[in-house]
Amino acid sequence: MAAYDKADLERRMAGSVESLKGDLSGLRTGRASTSLLDPVTVEVYGAQMPLNQVATVSVPEPRMISVQVWDKMNVGPCDKAIRSAGLGLNPIVDGTTLRLPIPDLTEERRKELAKLAGKYAEDARIAARNVRRDGMDSLKVDEKKGVFGEDDRKKLETEVQKLTDKTIADIDAAASAKEKEILGK
Repeated sequence: MAAYDKADLERRMAGSVESLKGDLSGLRTGRASTSLLDPVTVEVYGAQMPLNQVATVSVPEPRMISVQVWDKMNVGPCDKAIRSAGLGLNPIVDGTTLRLPIPDLTEERRKELAKLAGKYAEDARIAARNVRRDGMDSLKVDEKKGVFGEDDRKKLETEVQKLTDKTIADIDAAASAKEKEILGK
């Protein structure tokens, strides 16, 4: 059985782009949105859980996010997770409800968000390169097993590299578009 699976590599590389798009959708550009808190994970019950699995997230006003924590023991961890997520939000604790006023986007805040978008893009590039490495390793294994020869391996490595280059171009395009949106250019 051959270890190299082109369809799996394509799926995994497309997954890195989709993951980036999901992360970028959480970066706000001026209005409150529940997707802003999608990347926030809370350590509760001995595990890391997405915020929306321990609380109800809603937008009662255009510039306010409300987080209704289901278990009062999780209010502190939720507050801590939101503050440490790097989103620039400071929750106001009111019983089991966390209110997150959305600050105006200052030039400094826009630059912070653009930097965060760049970090998300770099993480996605690293994921794509890891998939490429896995593909190259599986090609070498298949060559050693005698599935195909060196010439075929080199052709397939070229295909894997082209797929990686296309994926990284998609990542760069998504990140660039989001940075332009954030910076208002």
